[in-house]
Amino acid sequence: MKESGILDWDINSLSKSLKISTEAVYQYFTDGRRVSFLIERRIALEVLNAQLAPSEGAGYDVITNNGEKWEVRSISKGGVYFCPSYMVGSGRSFNQEGFIEKLNEIQGYVLSDIQSFPNIPFWIIKKDAVVEWYTKEQLGSTTKISRGKVFELIKGL
Repeated sequence: MKESGILDWDINSLSKSLKISTEAVYQYFTDGRRVSFLIERRIALEVLNAQLAPSEGAGYDVITNNGEKWEVRSISKGGVYFCPSYMVGSGRSFNQEGFIEKLNEIQGYVLSDIQSFPNIPFWIIKKDAVVEWYTKEQLGSTTKISRGKVFELIKGL
């Protein structure tokens, strides 16, 4: 599958506006914990013509005018995960029931390769593909997969 689009950023303008070095801009924009909020907003406004979820605690990131809910995820150096955010991190664990509930609520995922900053490609992946990957045990036991694996799976679509 070819990328669905590319989010372009002007690293020099960002550096000047934020009053930080271009190196610092690069570090910030390739860290999924930091840049995810900006990616979500650009995807919502520029790609899906949608609104942000009403709260950070929602089970999705954006909702379209026709009610479709989408999850926006960054593909970082460490890969990407598909389970709900509350299942990721120290002291947290994967729960299959919660993952299935999430899949039942959303239309799919928008995956962005933040390591390609400042030209970040993204892919719109319907949940049916993720369900198939999970069913075929291609997502691993916690749904976190490596960069290489996610690109292999996307290529197969």
